[in-house]
Amino acid sequence: MDLSGASPGLRAWRQAGQTVCHRQHSVFFRQQGSGTPLLLLHGFPTASYDWHLVWESLCQQHRLIAPDFLGYGFSDKPPDHPYRVTDHADQVESLLAELGVESAGILAHDYGDTVAQELLARRLSEPHSGFEISFLCLLNGGIFPGVHRPTLILKLLNSPLGFIFSALLTEGMFRSRLSEVFGPQTQPWDELLRDYWVLVNFNRGRRIYHKLIRYMDERWRHKERWVGALLNSPVPLRLIDGTSDPISGQHLVEHYRRTVPAADVVCLEGIGHYPQIEAPDRVLRGLCEWKARGK
Repeated sequence: MDLSGASPGLRAWRQAGQTVCHRQHSVFFRQQGSGTPLLLLHGFPTASYDWHLVWESLCQQHRLIAPDFLGYGFSDKPPDHPYRVTDHADQVESLLAELGVESAGILAHDYGDTVAQELLARRLSEPHSGFEISFLCLLNGGIFPGVHRPTLILKLLNSPLGFIFSALLTEGMFRSRLSEVFGPQTQPWDELLRDYWVLVNFNRGRRIYHKLIRYMDERWRHKERWVGALLNSPVPLRLIDGTSDPISGQHLVEHYRRTVPAADVVCLEGIGHYPQIEAPDRVLRGLCEWKARGK
């Protein structure tokens, strides 16, 4: 559990966190604030630390709950775990039940969008099970598998040789490939990239790195269920999208507007795949103004 090279901010994030047990594994999460519960779901390949730039502001209005999915960040990374979207959704439901949370809004990003879609699908098919979702705000992510444009590194990880690529991945390669999905004027800083590398490697995470990306195949297998959850959502939806994202930018916005009834979209021009890191104030404004007018 090496934290060498981690910034003071990342060390403080871990120190302020807690753990719960999910199916004999330790799950890390942060919880802070009071008011309406807000669940923060992170993406691949990072962790709940993705929310650190919006955390203090959101704490003024919400009880924030931000887990690290199994296989990510400071949670356990068992080598034989299936790492399925459904299991991560189970993990979220189990955590909220443990905390006594019966209703929560969701702010999700990237892979977290897919977990949120599964949670939403469950509310449609089993409205009286789990927790109630009061609203769902999505950031950049592959919510439509046919529109998602994975980078080369994602394709390599998801290939039959993904385990080899995981083993050969260097910090330099990781930094370079991750920087490619940020906006041209909002590139990640050195300390952040180092922290992300620490998070990937924590608990020997690189040995299962290629297993985490299997969600790309799951998105195709469960396309009808997960896209259908958005098309038939019983709760208010908003998409806040960095349109300069090569993975899920302007092309996603256009498809979302054509597909989702009464689509509510906020476009962040010049911003890439990580809006909450690249433009935290604009994300906060997009979320808070929407909520203030009653979603």
